[in-house]
Amino acid sequence: MRAHQIMTKPVFTITPDATILDAANVMLRRHISGVPVVDAAGKLVGIVSEGDFIRRGEIGTERKRGRWLKSILGPGKSASDFVREHGCKVSDVMSQSPVTITENTPLAEIVDLMEKRDIKRVPVLRNDKIVGIVTRANLLQAVASLARHVPDPTADDDHVRNRIIDAMEKADWAPIGLNVIVRDGIVHLSGVITDERARQAAIVAAENVEGVRKVYDHICWVDTMSGVYLNSPEDDLRKV
Repeated sequence: MRAHQIMTKPVFTITPDATILDAANVMLRRHISGVPVVDAAGKLVGIVSEGDFIRRGEIGTERKRGRWLKSILGPGKSASDFVREHGCKVSDVMSQSPVTITENTPLAEIVDLMEKRDIKRVPVLRNDKIVGIVTRANLLQAVASLARHVPDPTADDDHVRNRIIDAMEKADWAPIGLNVIVRDGIVHLSGVITDERARQAAIVAAENVEGVRKVYDHICWVDTMSGVYLNSPEDDLRKV
């Protein structure tokens, strides 16, 4: 999937000369956590978000730095902090030169950008004009929509079994001696693991196969050092 398939449009924007109050009211009314900032020609020049309102003089949350730290940072840093904490215009607090993407940017690339830059939203540009915005909420909606996919007409028990095996056989965490039994979409997994984390990975791999209704865990754990052998927690509960 690409940006144009999940982005929010149209995008609510604000100008650099708008007041801090204007920006706060737009975000509150529209239930959004950030607003792109555009100039008179519609060109993106920045972005203002909830994080820009954390340190503000109105609520007494300005940064409190000791004299020693101030001497290291110098007067320039103190001056810029004062502007961000007391400025009245959007241009005083906005983040300049925001990271942007195009409509054809793949979702994997968007997620990488969000993680590397520690950002929650990315404006989408076409010829330097903003045409949409991708947020973490958009990615969440994409996951939810894809989870409601059309059932696979070939999802009979044999196909399900083969797909589960295919999904796990090349994984380094796959259970040793993996055995998969499927009846009416009910899956029973068995085999041996030496790391408990592999149990959940195997269950998730099976659950992700189309046609699976429920997964039962019969995978055993073995300690390679002592040879201790334990049944699955699910099987142990059945014995109680």
